[in-house]
Amino acid sequence: MVKKSKGESANRPDNTAFTQQRLPAWQPMLSAGIVIPGFVILGLAFIGIGVALFVTSRSIQVLELDYTGVEQNSACFKCSDPDVKNCECTLNFTINTLFKGPVFFYYGLSNYFQNYRRYGVSKDAEQLSGDLSAFKSPTDDCAPYDYVNNKPIVPCGAIANSLFNDTFVLYQTVPTGKKVVPLDGKGIAWWTDYNIKYRNPSVKPLKNAFNGTVKPVFWPKPAYELDPSDPANNGFINQDFLVWMRRAALPDFRKLYRRITEGDYAEGLPAGNYSLKIAYNYPVLRFDGRKKVVFSNVSWMGGKNEFLGIAYLVIGSMCVVMSIVMLIIYAKFKFPEEE
Repeated sequence: MVKKSKGESANRPDNTAFTQQRLPAWQPMLSAGIVIPGFVILGLAFIGIGVALFVTSRSIQVLELDYTGVEQNSACFKCSDPDVKNCECTLNFTINTLFKGPVFFYYGLSNYFQNYRRYGVSKDAEQLSGDLSAFKSPTDDCAPYDYVNNKPIVPCGAIANSLFNDTFVLYQTVPTGKKVVPLDGKGIAWWTDYNIKYRNPSVKPLKNAFNGTVKPVFWPKPAYELDPSDPANNGFINQDFLVWMRRAALPDFRKLYRRITEGDYAEGLPAGNYSLKIAYNYPVLRFDGRKKVVFSNVSWMGGKNEFLGIAYLVIGSMCVVMSIVMLIIYAKFKFPEEE
């Protein structure tokens, strides 16, 4: 490095290649011969990807059934009355061809804003991580779902209080009657939610950890009894609870309820008649919402999403069109030295 003389300013940069910007550099010289073929190649690549995505998306099977019960001819019309309790309804539907497996079973809600800020912060992270001290004194963020008759609510907050509680049983109609289609509810939540973010208190039995607390206002049973058939699927690591606590970004969304991957249905749902028995508990009409169930399979690109393929096709087509426009302009107005 070259040292500064005494008369030089203290703020003057050193006389080096780096500080004086004399390092070797490369700058592309963009010409018509480079840009036009580049646009063509890029456009064709986007079109190819778009065609693959669009064709794949079109091959994904999706079956949606609305069961809000607003229409009088709906099978669940009687259950939409808020004064009717413990109501059940049955949706009958037909599958004409094999619904290829694995089949994913979702429930969907419309006009439900889980991304509302006040709703999103209405939970106690310490409670949900199994901290017993937070069981006795919930955070103020949970208000007004923090105490009932001076007893702390566990889990507290609006998100937990509004847990989706409709349940479903799927039957296939066979010559001997109705055959139950097994629904697999294991592993439907995010791995990080189940193994890291949410934890149960290290108290055995789990019920003792909830002594002195009350369940959320709209829950029919406490957290330690969410799944009577599987003791390991209770508390804050219950799969349905974890799926619900992962908030949706948009007001119209669907969440995974079960997978159909077992027994005679490992290859999918055979063609035939089916009936879905619904325990109708979750109210949506008060906020003009709707409820539906969705059966879908997936591909290498995920679920059905035609927009992504169309977007690639549009961008690719624009690149090809722009290359043609640039070629015409270049052929008509090219500089003399480039002839």
